[in-house]
Amino acid sequence: MIIEFTVGNFLSFKEKKTLSLKATSITEYKDSTFTIGKNKLLKSAVLYGANSSGKSNLIKAMSIMKLIVMTSVEKSSISKNKVIPFLLSTESENQPSFFEVVFLIGKRRYRYGFELDSEMIHGEWLFELKEKKEIPLFIREKDGIGITEDFEEGDGLESKTRNNALFLSVTDQFNGIVSGKIIKWFNNWVTISGLRHENYRGVTFSLLEKKNSKAKLLDFFKDLDLGFNEIKLRKEKFKKHLLPNDLPSEILEDIVSDLQGKTVARIETIHQKFDDEGECVGEVNFDLRERESSGTNKVIDISGPIFDTLIDGGILVIDELDAKLHPLMTAAITNLFNSPEYNSKNAQLIFATHDTNLLSYGHFRRDQIFFLEKDKYEATDLYSLIEYKEDNIKIRKDRSFEKDYITGRYGAIPFIGNFDKLLSNG
Repeated sequence: MIIEFTVGNFLSFKEKKTLSLKATSITEYKDSTFTIGKNKLLKSAVLYGANSSGKSNLIKAMSIMKLIVMTSVEKSSISKNKVIPFLLSTESENQPSFFEVVFLIGKRRYRYGFELDSEMIHGEWLFELKEKKEIPLFIREKDGIGITEDFEEGDGLESKTRNNALFLSVTDQFNGIVSGKIIKWFNNWVTISGLRHENYRGVTFSLLEKKNSKAKLLDFFKDLDLGFNEIKLRKEKFKKHLLPNDLPSEILEDIVSDLQGKTVARIETIHQKFDDEGECVGEVNFDLRERESSGTNKVIDISGPIFDTLIDGGILVIDELDAKLHPLMTAAITNLFNSPEYNSKNAQLIFATHDTNLLSYGHFRRDQIFFLEKDKYEATDLYSLIEYKEDNIKIRKDRSFEKDYITGRYGAIPFIGNFDKLLSNG
């Protein structure tokens, strides 16, 4: 589980900013929290802000941290790290980017992070909390790697660690126990796009092939009233006519070449057919991609990663969750993570949205709501509603959060110019 994620000097983040999933002492919506040991955490966090405020950049920071951890040892000595610092300041443009996450594995609390630029790792550290005190396992600086007796698995591996590779990833390659657990934890931290959702249909396929997970997905689809009663998977040899008709010819040729002779899976939704007296007389199968709406396609596509996370108790991060979805569908998805019934493994959801309706009926606590906005230097700031104060007074839980946000009370909204004046000058 994530406790905190911090990023600095990356894309629009100049200074270090922290997304905290530590639950505060407020009392609303207790089902939205869970406790492990002495850690009381949030099951979800929602990110609001204007276009280009930094929401996607925060999610990219999470994604790139995981990518660097998972692929570090695969790189050659001349490979580049894919990080871009805050480029709008001479102070930061040539400095390393900063990534750090505080997390739980079971009841053990770790803090792991690193600083790097495209060429090399400038710093790396791993701490474990023991008896209320953080104990360093290793600390890496430019001039070397210091290992404590609590991290024996790293002994002798300092010289095997390239300047552009993470020490944690190297110790995992040599079967380190602690590092292996941490790498596995990162693997359960999944980031997806709400716009390019077709990429995740394979995960949905795999869950629909398993009896228990299929039942959970079908129950969820029925609750959303998508119009069908059943789903069928159909596997068949690839044929050109299975592809959408509107694909550009050059893309069509590449896909046909890649899939020729392979088996592909298709989803069909089962709808009831009625006579003129309203009696059900049979069923009709619809191809999901061709006959269902883009919203239904998205719900089914992302339901795989959603339920995979809920079943395993992982972390799911979604950018543009609300794209193509009715507000009630977005709320239904987010409520899965706040539900003790569906989320028995304490999975966590972090998502970006423009759907302000969730501020009214999404059942979010004030410490689950985060805002992002840029200052006059185009650097992103990040703050939660529980932190926000007016005249040094915190926002009460009985306020209309949606109305307040739309009217600009909390910031993090776009500044719209005077269109009437613009039109009158035409």
